[in-house]
Amino acid sequence: MNRRELLAAGFAAGLGALCVGIYAGTQRAKPIDSTALFALSLPNEAGKLQSLGQWRGKVLVVNFWATWCAPCREEMPEFIRAQSRYGPQGLQFVGIAVDDADKVERFAKELGLNYPALIGGYGAVELSKTLGNRLAALPFTIVLDRQGSIFLTQLGPIKPNQLQSIIDKLM
Repeated sequence: MNRRELLAAGFAAGLGALCVGIYAGTQRAKPIDSTALFALSLPNEAGKLQSLGQWRGKVLVVNFWATWCAPCREEMPEFIRAQSRYGPQGLQFVGIAVDDADKVERFAKELGLNYPALIGGYGAVELSKTLGNRLAALPFTIVLDRQGSIFLTQLGPIKPNQLQSIIDKLM
């Protein structure tokens, strides 16, 4: 094989492996149980432990994010607006940051974050994998209904019209 054929074969094999990996990563091996999520306690940016179980009975949107993640930063203003508008009716956003507390605290103030930002650190990616984030990428969001059942898991940003549709169905 000449160099060009070798490169083409390598590219084709790599592309095939990528497609198989993406497909496998999007397939759910087993249903996700929200019990572990509600049992989870993480510190907020002030270091105080917060249990996700305290929001049982609400429509709960748990978003894994990081200050350095551009798609995360893009979707958060819509989350802030939805929390303001629907929070009194039982909608609760909770961010789990894949970052350290000082960065999260600065970013939360800069953005005017109006929902809890819990610090998962870099171990939060592993946690998100146990909850269905098979590609270990950000942002990753889990939406639970008032009964605590998982309504949606999504890798990638939630668009405003999609968020409104979810809220309309669950509120």
